[in-house]
Amino acid sequence: METKPVLLMGCSTGGKSTLLDALVARGMQTVPEPGRRIVSEERSTGGRALPWVDEVAFARCALAMASADLRAVLRSGGPGGHVMFDCGTLDAALALEFFTGLPAEESLTGQPRHAETVLVAPPWPELFTKDGSRRHGLAEAEAEYRRIVQGLPRLDYRALYLPKLSVEDRTRWVLEALDEM
Repeated sequence: METKPVLLMGCSTGGKSTLLDALVARGMQTVPEPGRRIVSEERSTGGRALPWVDEVAFARCALAMASADLRAVLRSGGPGGHVMFDCGTLDAALALEFFTGLPAEESLTGQPRHAETVLVAPPWPELFTKDGSRRHGLAEAEAEYRRIVQGLPRLDYRALYLPKLSVEDRTRWVLEALDEM
């Protein structure tokens, strides 16, 4: 069975982390979000590639890490089936475009692609919380979501929007949608 890298995108108010935890509990292979890993690494080493310190360096690190993650999964072959990526090259390229003006298409040149259908978590304000890795507010999260939604068709990806359902129902919905991909 072929490995199918599926990207889960959206702003930090969409319930992605909770959904991914539920998918892992169901046995799905997932790849953790580059942003949180970068924040953890930069904090432990005193680095400056943090979204609240140097957003361009952060976006570049996220692109490099997401690309390495995707290449590693595709290279490994693994057991096949769907592998869910919590954010990825598209998020990072769109962020880099926003911060620098460099077209996302250029950042993605030569990069492997995720499945053409991307799962997108819309803002869900009732779920929004700040923490040590997420310092931005709801307005910034919603602006990020709009950039993602506008960028996907331009990058030849199709968005499949996650419904606002209980964790169990949303997990079931995602698994059914993946069966159709």
